[in-house]
Amino acid sequence: LQLSSIRRYLADAVVYQSNFTHNWWETEFGTLATPHTVIYNGVDLNTFIPDKKPMVISKTIRLLVVEGSFKGGHEQDLYNAANLANALANRMKQPVELLIAGKVPQELKASVRSDDQVKINWMGLVPHKQIPQLDQSAHILFPAEINAACPNSLVEALACGLPVVAYATGSLPELIGEDGGEVIPYGSNYWNLEAPKIEPLAKAAEKILHNLNDFRKSARSRAETHFSVEMMVERYRQ
Repeated sequence: LQLSSIRRYLADAVVYQSNFTHNWWETEFGTLATPHTVIYNGVDLNTFIPDKKPMVISKTIRLLVVEGSFKGGHEQDLYNAANLANALANRMKQPVELLIAGKVPQELKASVRSDDQVKINWMGLVPHKQIPQLDQSAHILFPAEINAACPNSLVEALACGLPVVAYATGSLPELIGEDGGEVIPYGSNYWNLEAPKIEPLAKAAEKILHNLNDFRKSARSRAETHFSVEMMVERYRQ
């Protein structure tokens, strides 16, 4: 109510974090004559950098999820991540380590099912200064939040050359584009938080893994083109 009142009656201009966010606000609260623009979140490209060495998959695939919290309606996000890890291990016939960075209640951890070939690493909240190293160590990022507005974890991953595999919900398609990774239809009603189709997502992740270093280069290039913090600041200054 506060935000919608400010937007409608007080703001001289409105900045939305993504086209998805803009469309969602207009759907829920109507269009305005107030000027508006979209400014994506930016990342420090000198701090979030790729590892200079080519990425090699030895025995274990490292699938990374970085979220603030999985409480309060985000349970399906966590189940989707675990199901992706299970399906990917089955497709690739090798172990998968699922790294979960974020708050996860103990009872929710107990409800997550993983196959024998999948190890879940519950990392808890990771200090922000450690995120670049974490991104550099992984093979793929899965942004788990459904209908995210503009997740910092995604643009930080791209800056580190970490390819993204994601469902086409929220702002993810416009952020990832054609060069940041692979975006797959959800396959069911995500507004009702229904379970998605997992196999097409696992197939897309397999495609990335088979062309990993090419995807790493294009992910970094996308961050340089669209998500530098200098570009974000200049847009706000304007």
